[in-house]
Amino acid sequence: MHADLVFHGGTLFTGSETTTDSVAVQAGRITGVGDVRDLVGPATEVIDLRGRLLLPGFQDAHVHAVMGGIELGQCDLTGTVDQAEYLRRIADYAAANAQAEWIVGGGWSMESFPGGVPSKTLIDQVVRDRPVYLMNRDHHAAWVNSRALELAGITRDTPDPSTGRIDRDADGEPVGALQEGAMDLVAVPLLTAEERYSGLMRGQQLLHALGITAWQDAMMCATNGYDDISDAYLQAARTGALTATVVGALWWDRDRGAEQIDDLLARRDEFTVGRLRCDSVKLMLDGIAENFTAAMTEPYRDSCGCSTANRGLSFIDPEQLPAYVSKLDALGFQPHFHALGDQAVRNALDAVEAARRANGPSDTRPHLAHLQVVHPSDVPRFAELGAVANMQPYWASHEPQMDELTIPFLDPALVGRQYAFGDLQRAGARLAGGSDWPVSTPDPLQGIHVAVNRAHHEEDYEPFLPEQALDVATAVAAYTSGSAFVNHLDDTGRVRPGFRADLVVLDRDIFAAPAAEIGDAKVAMTLVDGKVVYAG
Repeated sequence: MHADLVFHGGTLFTGSETTTDSVAVQAGRITGVGDVRDLVGPATEVIDLRGRLLLPGFQDAHVHAVMGGIELGQCDLTGTVDQAEYLRRIADYAAANAQAEWIVGGGWSMESFPGGVPSKTLIDQVVRDRPVYLMNRDHHAAWVNSRALELAGITRDTPDPSTGRIDRDADGEPVGALQEGAMDLVAVPLLTAEERYSGLMRGQQLLHALGITAWQDAMMCATNGYDDISDAYLQAARTGALTATVVGALWWDRDRGAEQIDDLLARRDEFTVGRLRCDSVKLMLDGIAENFTAAMTEPYRDSCGCSTANRGLSFIDPEQLPAYVSKLDALGFQPHFHALGDQAVRNALDAVEAARRANGPSDTRPHLAHLQVVHPSDVPRFAELGAVANMQPYWASHEPQMDELTIPFLDPALVGRQYAFGDLQRAGARLAGGSDWPVSTPDPLQGIHVAVNRAHHEEDYEPFLPEQALDVATAVAAYTSGSAFVNHLDDTGRVRPGFRADLVVLDRDIFAAPAAEIGDAKVAMTLVDGKVVYAG
């Protein structure tokens, strides 16, 4: 049969190597790679790449697509670190949404404020009559005004919750920053179903424009104060509006134990529809380093450089975690861990090891996301246990949040163990790529740029731990075949006959260009099942 579509005249990255082969697509599948002239018929659309790069569609192994899309329509503080600009945007949004009872949004950076802690008095300068609730770019803290604190009843006498912290001044008064579980003390109005669905549609449009054809959403059916966005996916999957292929990671309620597994089984059935499959479980083990809640093997330092008693938080009991993961694995669920500190990474690997002992080998493909610090003794365990290293490489760079709010407060032994992607690769670990958007940019090309250069594009910082850099092919493979493996999409992630025609065309060949220019590349076209879902 003649092909519907043929690409030629450029560079092809197959998922493991670069060639100059042509590619033929028919009925949503790749039908030929190489010399495909005999597949060209009178109705075949022939696309001359003109030296550009064709590669498998990118897949994001850890993203929050609905929340990212929602935040695009809220008070958006991303893209700047200037306090005056924050206040201008807050004031402008409040004026443009005069009927809104709450001002909600986020995207501020900790580096914008002394010690990473913002003040309620700043927001009070521009909005005093309505509550304001703004999450930081990491989504592990909220900046609120005095009215929000008043409505929540948060005073100097309010105790810190066990899973978070109310930042206070020297007199014990709340300053307007709430860390981790303390964010739940503010009863922000729930999103409507329409807002969630619109967020998914906005998010999908943006992700397709960045060459992303499939992803794993890391917060399906969420609890513990997070919005449940599952209805948006269900609606889109049932109506055909979901054009990406999505794996939903069902949220593990950290306030419950193994009794919730029956609920997870029911949700797996309910939310596996069309292009949506929900057989992964997200287990959030710890917090983040910048607010000292990531679980570390060594204690954090204080502002004077002295060791403290704080080693971070474990949101799920490490003693119970192996039993939970073993039960999930036995039922065919994929464990998806948030593991940022090296103690959390160790706890996750211990749980995977326990599941292997209890159940034997399985194809559940557990993966650990974030991996800011990994102890050297745990690096080889990824390959040994078949656990995937789910990288967010955009974070592996010098910037104020790293240099001013992280490095000075980590034990010196931990500083050089951050984002050890090179060590993991050399130890045989399988790598996958993700963004954690809206925490950081969803653009895979920016993540690949940092994975290779260990520095953000067009910034003057020295490379961050450059011995942990990856080569271009390895970094691109992480975002294609690596994430496809995590997502159990075994007929995607490579350009091979019989595979799905999930493809992306870049405006240049990033394998031929200098590594420092990877971040200049843009997506020219994205296809899912051979159909164009984005054309630049």
